[in-house]
Amino acid sequence: MLPWSFAQERLERAHDYWVATVWPDGRPHVMPVWGAWFDGCLWFSSDQASRKARNLAAEPRCVLTTDNALEPVIVEGVAELVYDRAATAAYTDALRAKYAAEWIEDSYTVDFFDANLGGGATYRVAPASVFALKESEFTTSPTRWSF
Repeated sequence: MLPWSFAQERLERAHDYWVATVWPDGRPHVMPVWGAWFDGCLWFSSDQASRKARNLAAEPRCVLTTDNALEPVIVEGVAELVYDRAATAAYTDALRAKYAAEWIEDSYTVDFFDANLGGGATYRVAPASVFALKESEFTTSPTRWSF
């Protein structure tokens, strides 16, 4: 069994995450996103016109994974559209710190604040369960946490 710190470290340091949603007809949809793990949740942003955002509007249950297949961490939960400006600002600060070397344009963050206007949006996923494993310890490491 893995300690929770194993999952938390990988959630914090993953460069990208994969978010899996469901089309209205039940087909799966998977897309990569930038995001951040903080306050016990996985946060990401998207334009509300995107397929993943429209899928989440109809069915907010989703799965997010880290980008490392050798030590994956999988988060199952419900995506919540964040309308609180202070919470969105905290997310934006976390993104700027995490992706500082790759941050291109300050105006990009404005979209995070437009959830009330139907533009860009910030999502927060509080985990219902988290699964992790180490490929090098495949038979003994698979661990699931429920919240």
